[in-house]
Amino acid sequence: MRLLTGLPLAIAALCCFMATAAHAEKGFILLASTIGPIDAGIVSALEESFEKETGIRVRHVGAGTGEALKLAEKGNFDLVMVHARSLEEKFIAAGFGTERIPFMYNDFVLVGPAGDPAGVRGLKSATDALRKIAETSAPFVTRGDKSGTHVAEMELWGKAGLKPSGTWYKTYEKGSEGNVPTLRFTSNSGSYTLIDRATYLSIQKEIKLAILVEGDEAMLNRISLIPVNPQKFPRVNSEDAALFVRWLSSPAKGQKIVAEFGKDRFGAALFFPDSREWNKQQKH
Repeated sequence: MRLLTGLPLAIAALCCFMATAAHAEKGFILLASTIGPIDAGIVSALEESFEKETGIRVRHVGAGTGEALKLAEKGNFDLVMVHARSLEEKFIAAGFGTERIPFMYNDFVLVGPAGDPAGVRGLKSATDALRKIAETSAPFVTRGDKSGTHVAEMELWGKAGLKPSGTWYKTYEKGSEGNVPTLRFTSNSGSYTLIDRATYLSIQKEIKLAILVEGDEAMLNRISLIPVNPQKFPRVNSEDAALFVRWLSSPAKGQKIVAEFGKDRFGAALFFPDSREWNKQQKH
């Protein structure tokens, strides 16, 4: 199940009703997740493996990070999976979540037409590339929806010392539906955009875009888990959510799935383990 911003309020209300109903039973966790990992398929893979091992069902609602956190602020979710540190810290500071728990990461890449009208191909700095795009007024697509992808993009523009505006800077009206439709729109309009690598690889053969800038540390995309605060919302299933977090963080369980996910389809992992337990193990 997925909830996207911009859907009728009746659907949002239905999701909230389902979330509330779910809290009446143990053995059920409701996750509010950013859309990228859902589209990549890793969220379902993790949920299915966890349910098979423990018998505990996990179901997710998908939305951009900003919207996912807003949904969780109503107390109808047990756990969130998101990727925008500034928004995550505000969520926790306001008492809605207990802590940011490192889970996994991938990276953002700057994609655009193979002809590369802005001449950014091969640049090592994402901010240098954005400056060239702005200087040449090459078309650029933004999700514009306060999702994790949008927040990351705006942070890069900020580091470049720019506030993008003008006809060349296009806000995709359906950006809240996720990175896949945003990427298709970017391809159809011959534009540039910032996107996570997993999404790009998942539909690479269906679009006419190339990775032009990659490998900048500023483009790392870290994904966190945040348990919803049971002291603020006593009805949340904090016990099972904590069990799921421990399972996801375990090097032999969730982190192993993360490390291997995508290798069978693309020959390379789409995400990388990042839990404290995994990183501690790697040091020994």
